[in-house]
Amino acid sequence: MNKIRITLLVLVTFFSTSKTLYAQKQPNILWIVTDDQRYDAISAFNKIIHGQKNSKLGYVESPNVDKLAKMGVTYINTYCQAQGCAPSRASMHLGRYPFRSGIYQFEYFNKNTDNSYPLLPETMEKLGYQTMHTGKLGVRVRNLKNGKAVKENIYSTDIDAKLFESEKLAEWGKVYKLTAIDGQKLKNPVKQVSFLRDENNKIYYISKQLEEENPQFAGMAKKAYEKFDLMYKHNNKKGQPETVFNHGVLAGVSPQPAGKTRDGLYTTALIDFLKNEDQKFSVGSKTFDGADTSKPLFCNIGYDFPHTPVLPPADFRARFQKHNYKVPELTDEEYNKLAKAFKKRVDNSYSNDFTDEQKQKMIQDYYAFCAYGDQLIGKATKAFIEYSEKHQRPWLILYVCGDHGWKLNEHGSIAKNTPWEMDAHNPIIVVSSDKKKFPKGKVVKDFTEFVDIAPTLITAGGGNIKDKEFDYLDGLDLQEVASGLAPVRDYVIGESHHAIGPRAYIRTKDYIFSIKTRPHSKRGVDMEWARKATYKQLDPALYHTSIDPDETNNLAFDKKYQNIAKQMQKKLIDIVIGDGRAEINWGGDNFGKNQKAIGTEVHRSNYAPGAHDYKLDVQ
Repeated sequence: MNKIRITLLVLVTFFSTSKTLYAQKQPNILWIVTDDQRYDAISAFNKIIHGQKNSKLGYVESPNVDKLAKMGVTYINTYCQAQGCAPSRASMHLGRYPFRSGIYQFEYFNKNTDNSYPLLPETMEKLGYQTMHTGKLGVRVRNLKNGKAVKENIYSTDIDAKLFESEKLAEWGKVYKLTAIDGQKLKNPVKQVSFLRDENNKIYYISKQLEEENPQFAGMAKKAYEKFDLMYKHNNKKGQPETVFNHGVLAGVSPQPAGKTRDGLYTTALIDFLKNEDQKFSVGSKTFDGADTSKPLFCNIGYDFPHTPVLPPADFRARFQKHNYKVPELTDEEYNKLAKAFKKRVDNSYSNDFTDEQKQKMIQDYYAFCAYGDQLIGKATKAFIEYSEKHQRPWLILYVCGDHGWKLNEHGSIAKNTPWEMDAHNPIIVVSSDKKKFPKGKVVKDFTEFVDIAPTLITAGGGNIKDKEFDYLDGLDLQEVASGLAPVRDYVIGESHHAIGPRAYIRTKDYIFSIKTRPHSKRGVDMEWARKATYKQLDPALYHTSIDPDETNNLAFDKKYQNIAKQMQKKLIDIVIGDGRAEINWGGDNFGKNQKAIGTEVHRSNYAPGAHDYKLDVQ
């Protein structure tokens, strides 16, 4: 009897110890980021926000992301810091607001200023992780060596989107310098040529210059336009009609079947990385290290969907073509009250005069593309969880619904770049094997931001964000937000300069307020202009979102709202201009679209330190 008791005691101790060791291990982490994805493409989010599974526009499907929501915590009121790919992704990777990092638009930046800090994967590697990325990254970072900006991978294994593009492995891409087609030399090299590749490996190049200079290839773009039922961006309002040579595919059918698209190949790359444990594997002509089973994994997959070109596979497209969608429309009353910057952005991406057929087509294909992407997310997360459980390591998945959103004729426009709801509202889901930290099915309605991603993942990986070395982080740990241990935000903020000019926003539960922050994009010049500018010069926008959820009535000059506007104006300016603002002339040309990344001098404004205290009681 004693021997049996001793044996049982040993077994209990063994399993208890194993369980404890499992819990104490650093978790494998999978970070998923989609591109231009609206929150209403996800049924789970629609149920929380609108009380129905479909978008207000119509039918959507997202069974795999819905499953993640049931498995973990949904941070439903997450907003992005910048409504453009590059600045938004920089804020995620740095854990810093644009006004603190000095990255406001699509500029290339370096890591060599006295305002530079480690990017998220670099910190995770320091914590002992093998870091891996596949797909779109969009972080335009460089390192200065001998006065020159040099590209360096910030992930130890980086299977970048450009590999799939340069080797024409997927269904679309761009050739940066085309000199010949099928062995036939072109009259002159043609730069920046888009292409589509079908199932039979036939490539269609889209270029007016190409066809005009090389008559033997005339009609190639038209064949692609007709074969793949394409619809391009166009602007009738500006006298820019649709042609077969336009850029930006708003609708069409994928030249490749499901799984063989770029996003499908990114998913395959992640799965192959996990399968090839402790050995090398190939993607195209390149060789990469597979998963190192002796280390925790930090994996980032950056999907292209549903960014243009919007090309859902044929079976998904056919399914969504059965549905008719309610199309938002711009009224004259709304348009006439728009802030100047918003009006300019609407005019530059005007879609209100698209035909009914065109509007239906772009909406159907957009949601179909999102549904296809959801299927890929299901495959990626399944493989990741299986790998983690096979190696008895805890795991965590963080899904970001778009680096920002996208309009489908809201405000009469397509595109993004504004702080309007559909451009800026991007919920996050965190799922973990540790259900105490991230409980099943929990919904957090407190405000959260993209700057919270880095602190959350660093903490999950074993870092202590309360240590001095992490003082640069602007965000909160989402686990603490969920458990009620973090400060509760009264507002979220952001600033973006791309396509809308230097502009910042502040959003509370009842209002969204936005102003021009600078008279121009010159870094370090007129930094405190907004403090002295007149209200009219600030080009304000104010929406009372609790009674105007579609944000169609700009109240910035309504006398009844002047007190509210003034309170939000002061708070916003004090934060983004006066609480640790940094500006760097990254390229030497003092403009935000440079590629040099050689500037290191930091210009600062800090007249209101501590203004960003999460508190704003608007009355």
